Amino acid sequence: MATRMVEFWDILPAIGAGIAVQMAYSDVICIVPARMAANRLPGKPLADIGGRPMIVHVMERTVAAGIGPVVVATDSDAIFKAVGRAGGRAVMTRPDHASGSDRIFEALGKIDPERRAKVIVNVQGDLPTLDPADLKASLGPLTDPAVDVATLAAEIRTPQERTNPNVVKVVGSPVQPRRLRALYFTRATAPYGDGPLYHHIGLYAYRRAALERFVALPPSVLEQREKLEQLRLLEAGMRIDVTIVDSVPLGVDTPEDLEIARALLAGG
Repeated sequence: MATRMVEFWDILPAIGAGIAVQMAYSDVICIVPARMAANRLPGKPLADIGGRPMIVHVMERTVAAGIGPVVVATDSDAIFKAVGRAGGRAVMTRPDHASGSDRIFEALGKIDPERRAKVIVNVQGDLPTLDPADLKASLGPLTDPAVDVATLAAEIRTPQERTNPNVVKVVGSPVQPRRLRALYFTRATAPYGDGPLYHHIGLYAYRRAALERFVALPPSVLEQREKLEQLRLLEAGMRIDVTIVDSVPLGVDTPEDLEIARALLAGG
């Protein structure tokens, strides 16, 4: 394991060449949590999209972002082997994690025991249409030392999404063009009044200390009420900043979503 880790990090400067944020490339690692026991679409990481498993599409798009090495964290031997066959790297984690954040934290301890990574990017394993440029943009807020966690959102353009509780909205205060400081995340239609609403994209770039603190905290009151784990961070006083991007990647949660993803990626 130690020998492989040295090789993995040694290629990082070449992978990260050209990144448009002021950050040492060797400080960043991307971890994609993937489990088989999804409620609405069991086994979805291995769902076929254009002849390749969905988790491989996500892994390849994360690699294409060029921000650091990519590891899939899974509880499934089948996922582990599928990633390996595609030329990627995976690590096995416990099957009983309550969230993807807990899974990536366990994986981090296995792949980086030397604690070289300072920023850990949690990329959901069900985003096969994720734009690599948006993933790269997620790191921008971390150039500000006051920011603990960075994430993404896009302006809601479809009227029905404004009231859809499955579309999580971020309420934030502008701090720069196309960047917000998050004040709240909600399934409700918020904020009230005229102006844009923003669709939160569930991708997180954590400072290592923030991830360590987050997983050590018990679920918070608002987190449990809204069923949104990022509220635990805000309730604990941590700062989340949001980069505004132009599109929302398709999250594959149902058989219908899977068919849409296949159509979008046909021939890709």
